Amino acid sequence: MQTRKGQSIEDASMRMIDEEIGIHQYNEKEWPIVRRIIHSTADFDFARENKVIFHNEAIKSGINALKNGCSIVVDVNGVIGGLNKQNPKDFQNKIICNISNPEIMEIAKKENKTRSQISMRVALSDIDGGIVVIGNAPTALMEVIQMVKEGIVKPALIIGIPVGFIWAAESKEELSKLEIPFITNKGRKGGSSSASAIINALYKILREELSSWITNAVFHKNFCIIRAIKIEMSIWC
Repeated sequence: MQTRKGQSIEDASMRMIDEEIGIHQYNEKEWPIVRRIIHSTADFDFARENKVIFHNEAIKSGINALKNGCSIVVDVNGVIGGLNKQNPKDFQNKIICNISNPEIMEIAKKENKTRSQISMRVALSDIDGGIVVIGNAPTALMEVIQMVKEGIVKPALIIGIPVGFIWAAESKEELSKLEIPFITNKGRKGGSSSASAIINALYKILREELSSWITNAVFHKNFCIIRAIKIEMSIWC
């Protein structure tokens, strides 16, 4: 949780980003996610040359999955380090990162693949119906794309924003061709902090939607009570 001072600094940063970016192409649900990435990287290219791209169902599918307690499979521990830890606790989302498992290394050697590829394969059951978050390893993203094409997994959302030179841009381009909900970006830029920012932003949207629903529900309940009282009073009168 943020302190009051910390929140005021964050709010000021967000206002500064809004002022500097000016007119942009994103809608009211997409922009808070892009802005969160810019906030975590100080890089406005994520709304310009290396712009973030959303599948039409990405935000809705991701939020519903989080709300229903889905697993979140990440490629590296750096993604976990950037997450607000209270969010997965509150919504009972299991965070999975297999990259440091010694068995992964042995399998990767035998199959002549990267650890990132194998770490995705062994998380198959959690990826199916879950959220995949890749901020570092293009080979992990390519492996998930292949698993989707094989028909063995259907993630609720793939966040594919790996950074690098080899297969980074290409893997994102392949992701954008899928019918599966995704969030990605153009070019080589990306990284763990960007990937974490997207998840944190989705949780924030989810909390705001739940808060709005509760407020509306309370208002509706109170309205019904008042209406019932008025009807009863009119009868007695």
